[in-house]
Amino acid sequence: MAEEVLHQLNLSPELPAAVKDVAIAQGENDDIKCELVEQLRNLIFEKGDFTAHRTDDEYLIKFLRARYWNVELAYKLLSNYYSFRNANKNLYDDVRCVDLMSLAEQEIVTVTPYREKNGRRIMILRFGTWDPNNMPIDDILRLTLIILELGSMEPISQIGGGIGIFDLSGLTINQARYLTPSIAQKIIALIVTSSPLRTAAIHIVNQSWLFSTIIKVFKPFLNARMREKLFVHGNDMNSLHEHINPKYLPKRYGGLQEHSVFPLSLWTDSLKADEKVRWELETLGYNVSEC
Repeated sequence: MAEEVLHQLNLSPELPAAVKDVAIAQGENDDIKCELVEQLRNLIFEKGDFTAHRTDDEYLIKFLRARYWNVELAYKLLSNYYSFRNANKNLYDDVRCVDLMSLAEQEIVTVTPYREKNGRRIMILRFGTWDPNNMPIDDILRLTLIILELGSMEPISQIGGGIGIFDLSGLTINQARYLTPSIAQKIIALIVTSSPLRTAAIHIVNQSWLFSTIIKVFKPFLNARMREKLFVHGNDMNSLHEHINPKYLPKRYGGLQEHSVFPLSLWTDSLKADEKVRWELETLGYNVSEC
């Protein structure tokens, strides 16, 4: 039976017992947590490599969790995060949430409102449904950015990370030609090197002969660890099911969830009503006045 679908972020700082056990295994220790947060905050002020828009405990903890409480690595992640923001201001400046929600209705990027057995949400990107004549690729990046920002607010996701499914069904040469090395570098930065939301795995499904060309563009930006997290399944959904139980997948991927897709627009009402979410997005520079 499919799990109940609730389109809500879980922002509770209280961790379920199973998730807490994972957090402890990753190095989270209440006895030294405050000390490590303070060490990271001091590094930010001492080195001065970037200007963080927030340095409160809650904000810094998600970067420490992303790097298993290694202060130096968490600092490097923060530095990458702000370097990406400064180098790609066009993806942040004058971005209105209401515009992104209208893009979300096209269902190119969707997120499951439930979690799989390890507590991870699944982001699905269906590039074959994208019309580059009506939507610049930067809009897809903007939409992906805000999804990752929202996901990184959830303590459970900070610990478990997320899963990506790249569905290349229907991908054409006209679409593939926009996946340049520059865009590939930005996508990898978004999901690997510059986001506090860890990527646990990326699954490629329904790829055509074009994939061999596309992967050559991406490979230079994939480190050895990320290559180990990349799985290519083609049309073999049984292969995908070896990694993700069908009970957590939409029907289009041989799953048991009743819906084929989960439009981001279904998240809108709960996000509108959550003052904490609105505040966090505002601190990042997003225009939420019309959301």
